[in-house]
Amino acid sequence: MKSEFEMSMLGEMNFFLGLQVKQLKDGIFINQAKYCKELLKKFDMDQCKAINTPISTNCQLDQDCAGKSVDQSKYRGLIGSLLYLTASRPDIMFVVCLCARYQSDPKESHYNAAKRILKYLQGTKDVGLWYPNNVSLSLTGFSDSDFAGCKVDRKSTNGTCHMLGSSLISWHCKKQACVALSTAEVEYIAAGSCCAQTLWLRQQLSDFGILLNKIPINCDNTSAINLSKNPVMHSRTKHIEIRHHFLRQHIANGTCDIKFIGTEFQLADLFTKPLVKDRFYFLLNELDSQT
Repeated sequence: MKSEFEMSMLGEMNFFLGLQVKQLKDGIFINQAKYCKELLKKFDMDQCKAINTPISTNCQLDQDCAGKSVDQSKYRGLIGSLLYLTASRPDIMFVVCLCARYQSDPKESHYNAAKRILKYLQGTKDVGLWYPNNVSLSLTGFSDSDFAGCKVDRKSTNGTCHMLGSSLISWHCKKQACVALSTAEVEYIAAGSCCAQTLWLRQQLSDFGILLNKIPINCDNTSAINLSKNPVMHSRTKHIEIRHHFLRQHIANGTCDIKFIGTEFQLADLFTKPLVKDRFYFLLNELDSQT
């Protein structure tokens, strides 16, 4: 870069746009502890009692038409701040995206759900992402989805994540564009979304001279796996949008390889639904988030 641009060396990077970077002998640790503390203070939650999970398992958010409205600008400011925090906090990704759906007309129930995230952050301010040295440069994708989880329009939520060796490098949570008719369909659509991200990461790695094929995508639905591999099943999937069938093409080409994984080891489960405490922390540890 020095040969192309006029640059000055400012020393080893340790802070960048709210991200704190600790470069150690055995790896790199990234977190947003300072930003998190400022966020709690900004919304008068710096003295609140900590809570174990960012969302309750019985939380059923909807439009709550009969609920009391809250200040839109304050709610949107909170959601925007939390969305920025997801840059290093995959553990809050699902609930932040869930609360973000109700920014047009937020109610007290939505604001209380967002405040619960702050209570969770109160006890986990120093959590971040650990990237150790000398890990295997093998890329693995995880794909999951709930079924008709949104109480407003009964659309499902995709959850995907990617591991480079033992390090989490990509995570994603997004509501699907259409209402699905079966669990196989929602899982197939989620796997297609995971495949698209896998191809992008594969291209990025190729720029560094790392060439990968047969990249595994782990899915916990055997019907979705059969749809992606068996041409005989095609007649049963014509109602699925054509753009999702590119998954089958890339599996046939050998770029990706969709594999079955037990639901208990499905890491993308963290991005699709509220989880009980034990399950939540099991998946969080598997994603290798560190304090």
